[in-house]
Order: sequence, then structure tokens, then C-alpha cells
Amino acid sequence: MSESHAIPQGVGNTVAAHVRLAITIQKYNPEIDTHPHDEIYHLEVPRGLTILDALIRIKNEQDGRLTFRYSCRSAICGSCAMTVNGAEQLACRTSVRQEWERYGDIRIAPLKNLDVIKDLAVDMRSFWEKTQAIVPWLLAETSPGAHPSGMNTYTFHNVDACIMCGACVAACTSHEADRRFLGPAALAKAYRFVADAREAEDARTARLAALQEPSGMWDCTRCNFCVQVCPKDVQPMEAIIRLRRAAIDRGLTHTEGARHVIGFRDLIAKYGRLNEGIMPLKVIGLNLRRFLDILPLGVRMLLKGKVPSPLHPSIKGVERVRAILERSGPRSDVSHLRPNVVDHANRG
Repeated sequence: MSESHAIPQGVGNTVAAHVRLAITIQKYNPEIDTHPHDEIYHLEVPRGLTILDALIRIKNEQDGRLTFRYSCRSAICGSCAMTVNGAEQLACRTSVRQEWERYGDIRIAPLKNLDVIKDLAVDMRSFWEKTQAIVPWLLAETSPGAHPSGMNTYTFHNVDACIMCGACVAACTSHEADRRFLGPAALAKAYRFVADAREAEDARTARLAALQEPSGMWDCTRCNFCVQVCPKDVQPMEAIIRLRRAAIDRGLTHTEGARHVIGFRDLIAKYGRLNEGIMPLKVIGLNLRRFLDILPLGVRMLLKGKVPSPLHPSIKGVERVRAILERSGPRSDVSHLRPNVVDHANRG
């Protein structure tokens, strides 16, 4: 006889205190399985039961071979991160009932983009190696002491709240495409030291220069998934953007990513809008090989009418656009684009 997976309704159409639910778990034992497979477990679920609680009960009551990680059970250690109904979450703070009521199903799988050791436990070695690669300690001229005057936790924009759970790496589309990418967690950790006033200035510049390399800060596509799944509101993508700004402020502009930012700003300042016909040339600079690489694509786009004219004039009111950019700080200094206008009212 098949079991009903629907939530039984109580008096007054309120959800019953206990319901019997089907929980689907992706299992994989490399010693005996060639591919991951799903197994379904049925469990009486009271109010307040978390995904982690459910997994512990299934392991204790139904399948002692089920493998997963957990430690603190308080959303502090980050050990129990996994994929629940397609989203990267901490199992210890995810409600079984709320997930069921929202999706009508409970499906649990390991974190994506990381090799599976067994069942829900993933190999975190690459995660820790990338964290180690960004040199996760202060490089100060003297022994770091108390916080300098005016320095507080806001200086770090909450990146120091990271619990290293790996959820952002599992959600990252850049990491999915290139496993060499440092990833949002490591880059956010790097920003924590760049933002620290105790870091020596030459060490800060060297740190930023190292992050300019391929698979570094400029490989982030800004998909924003890391921000969406972070259980501690670290907002790794925003930290990566701040790293980029800091690098440009220090004259580290030799990468295509940096030239894209600068070229975009300069074109907006000059025309009041993006000149898409010139933008690719701003990005590749004087690199003849890169020009030859993109030339076939440019020709195909031109033949299909996808390339706008690079000769379009500035928009009406471009001076107001330049004024906004000038107010945003040194990175957007566009005063050199202002025409020399004689102020007749103040002429002697």
C-alpha cells in the first residue's frame, strides 16, 4: 500500500501537530555505488523539527549508514551545510515543516561543486586550500595590537561573520565553471584583511596584486547567489566589489576586468551612456592577440546589425552625469572631460 505524502489537516484547517512525511536523501557510497541515487525515508515530524534533527533520527532509527556532518547545532560551526530543496542551507536552522509547506517536498543532497566523500558529506579540502591561498592573517609592520582609533567591526562590512560553511561556494556559478576560481568565501576573507587598518600598506597592495591573477577577484560574474544563500549575511559579492575598487585605487589596472570598470566609467562620463561599439576596445587595450580573438565575433555581430555605431553623440545633459561621477570620489574624477567655459558673470 502506498503511503500518503500529504500533510493531514486538523480541526479548523490547522496543520496537525505531528505529520508523517517522506524525505528524499541523495546517497552515494563510492565503495559500492557507481552513481548517486535517491532513497526515501518516512518520518513522523513534530513542529519545530529541523532538517538536522530529521537526519539524526533517520540515522538512529532507520539507516545507521547515513553519513553527514554536524557539530554545534546552533548555526555557528557551519558543518551541516547541505542542499535542501535545491538551495544551500544550514540543516540545523532549516525547518522541515516550513520546507514542506513551501515546496510540497523534502529533498536533501550534498553541497554542489565539491566532491562527495559519502552521502551528504563533501570533501572540503579544496575549500580550505583556497582559504589558505589568500594568506588569512594580518601582514603588519609590527605586532598587531588593539584596533586603531576609529576602527570597529563595521569596517569589515560583516565579512568577519563568515562561519566558513561553504554554502556560497556551492552556489557559485563561476566556481561551477572553473574549479580553480578562489571562490566567494576566500575572497571575502581576503577583503577582511585588506580592510583592516593594521595591515601594512605595501602588504595590502601585494595582497591585492595577487588577487588580480586568473581565477581571482575578476572572475566573479556577480550572479549574486552567494549573497542569497549566506546564512550570516556576509554578502561575499559586495566584498569582491570592494576588493576591485581597492585594487583600482592603487593603480592595479592591467587586467581586463579593471579596464572594463575604468572604460565603462569613462564612456559614461564622456557620452552620458555606454558606447557599446567602443567598449570592447577599452577592455582589450593594445593587446593584438585579444583583438584578433574577438574580431570574428565582432564581424558576425556587425553583419547581424548587433553592433551600434561608435560615433553616436553625447546625450543631452551629460554635464549632470559627469557631476554625479565627480561627487562619487577619486575613482570617478572626470573633471578633465569638462569643457572650458568662460564665466561671463564674473568677468571683470
